Amino acid sequence: MPVQSCGPAPGRPCSHAPGLHRLNAAPAADVEAALLDCFGSRRWAQRLAAHRPYPDLDALLAAADEAGYDLSLTDRAEALAVEASPALAPDAAPSAHLALAAAHAAYESRFGHVFVICLDGVRPAEHPDQVLAGIRARLAHDPDQERVVTADEMRRLARGRIIGLVSSQ
Repeated sequence: MPVQSCGPAPGRPCSHAPGLHRLNAAPAADVEAALLDCFGSRRWAQRLAAHRPYPDLDALLAAADEAGYDLSLTDRAEALAVEASPALAPDAAPSAHLALAAAHAAYESRFGHVFVICLDGVRPAEHPDQVLAGIRARLAHDPDQERVVTADEMRRLARGRIIGLVSSQ
């Protein structure tokens, strides 16, 4: 079950996407593995796999959101541990790479985990600006405020990846 990463918003599949049927019918272990690529918490993936079948994509996305809200700090940390910070294209200017690396380092030093942001609906050319602006704005957050924002971004990432999962099958 291949998974698309979160990026520019793909066309939303119909609510009865063929991939959803396959997700509903696949063995639980296969579904859990595919869902772990959407959001790196075993508890989250197990919960979604256990509550199948989903009548439509909206029900699956609602269940994913609900499961995300119910996670412990340990579950969220597990999911964050497998995320990668957004990067620039290799051909970007060296000064841009340096600025982004410094911003990521400052963020990770302050909050203890990688910076995550969902860029669905943002043109690829705007990704570097969005990431840098996001890091700079979020560095001003207190840890509790940033924990909430990070959780929201993680849920958005998961939603985009789930849409990619069910539309790529």
